[in-house]
Amino acid sequence: MHFTWDDLQYFLAVARTGQLSTAARQLRTSHATVSRRIDRLEFALKVKLFERNPRGYVLTGMGQRFVETAEKMEQETERLQADLAGGGSAQRGVVRLSAPEGFSNFFFTSTLQTFVAALPSISLELVTIQQIMALSRKEADLAVVLDPPKAGPYFSEKLCDYRLKIYGTRGYLESRGVPQSRDDLLDHAFIGYIEDMIFAPGLDYLGDIHPRIKPRFQSSSIFAQLTATRNGLGLCVLPIFIAKNYPELEVVLEDEVELLRHYWITCHRDLRQVGRVRSVIEFLRNIVRENMDAFLGTRVEKPDGAGSVSAAEVLA
Repeated sequence: MHFTWDDLQYFLAVARTGQLSTAARQLRTSHATVSRRIDRLEFALKVKLFERNPRGYVLTGMGQRFVETAEKMEQETERLQADLAGGGSAQRGVVRLSAPEGFSNFFFTSTLQTFVAALPSISLELVTIQQIMALSRKEADLAVVLDPPKAGPYFSEKLCDYRLKIYGTRGYLESRGVPQSRDDLLDHAFIGYIEDMIFAPGLDYLGDIHPRIKPRFQSSSIFAQLTATRNGLGLCVLPIFIAKNYPELEVVLEDEVELLRHYWITCHRDLRQVGRVRSVIEFLRNIVRENMDAFLGTRVEKPDGAGSVSAAEVLA
């Protein structure tokens, strides 16, 4: 049996993406080179690692077993590189991060300059499509989710809490009246998610506010909901960290209605100790902690007139 560590890197890239072309882009090589390396590895091992079909490469049973061995070797290799280089400077490669549209577009992308400065050797792929990426099939290395996996070989850690309130434009509220109670909300147009396309239970807001609210406009996109709200189509439940950027939006029933949700960070347990993945996890922890006020939308008064303290300091 003769194969190299490079062959295993090609194998893992195809196993995680299911596509030669995608693996080639990640490895910065050609489609033909990836195919040749996979053929060489299968010949060396004398086993079939993938089934080829029109949709891509699918792991065989033996291929699934070999992934575990290859990932352990990958982890040890990256750990050795880090030790030899004296720490985090050796963390390099591609990390695919899946995150909800709201977190990605209204928070994380604003931190990208900081990300590049902190982790210059990591190439980031940010996935924001409205579905849950299959961590088990390595469609994503790392995910920010509203609801962590309840079972399976996953590492999960709560990243932060965030608050949501009901918002409407001044113009809408002036024309339709300001609700004074939850029952008054039934007289208003609501904007929300398409019920049968809600991909995470944490996004099912309206039932928590009033069981009889039926949205008039529905979209799977939080950006589309925000745009509709800003155009005066109705009221909408929005995270505070998003709505605070739009001064034309006003809070409705501020003292009565407030929802609390959570962002979690999760990855396949086998990837937790991979250096580049570990570095991105640490970056997310730090950048979210520094911006906790935005997620919670509050500052707490210090005792004895000592000024105010941020939510991040309270949670420290």
